[in-house]
Amino acid sequence: MSRVIVNDKMQFGYSYLIQEPIGKNFHTDFKPELTPKEMLSLGVFGGKYMTDCINEFPADWFVSAKLSPQKKNINLNYYKVDASLPLYHWQMKGWIYSEDPRGWFQWYCRYFMGRRLLEEDNRQIKRWKAMKRHVGAVRKGCRAGDLDCRVKQRQALLHWSYDSRNI
Repeated sequence: MSRVIVNDKMQFGYSYLIQEPIGKNFHTDFKPELTPKEMLSLGVFGGKYMTDCINEFPADWFVSAKLSPQKKNINLNYYKVDASLPLYHWQMKGWIYSEDPRGWFQWYCRYFMGRRLLEEDNRQIKRWKAMKRHVGAVRKGCRAGDLDCRVKQRQALLHWSYDSRNI
């Protein structure tokens, strides 16, 4: 195990233990279809998430990332639509873990890096699994390969590491 010191604006000095190799040994119920690097390069969250903590993660994640440090830019999203609720909505619902203030994607990036927090991991994996219902809705409502059908749902699926280009 090694220790990572996170040096970002929101959580200066936050640290966590890396307990698993990068991208390995995921919970058996958690089978994301995209890596954080792939998600960032496809275009997710209007390019805004993670722009202030780039130094925490491998530099190669950001080489082809579609980022917008100043404000969300939906034209950077793969489907060019806004499929996100504002962060304050997630905070109001109690869906944000205090140590991952950017939400699910920040949790996923840290999980991918090897951080393990049993209770939080189980909660987030349960939330990830719940998104699967949108895969079924896209399959039911769209012809196979029609990427112009249900683009908001497809973008939301990308936000949760489901590769909606393959539905």
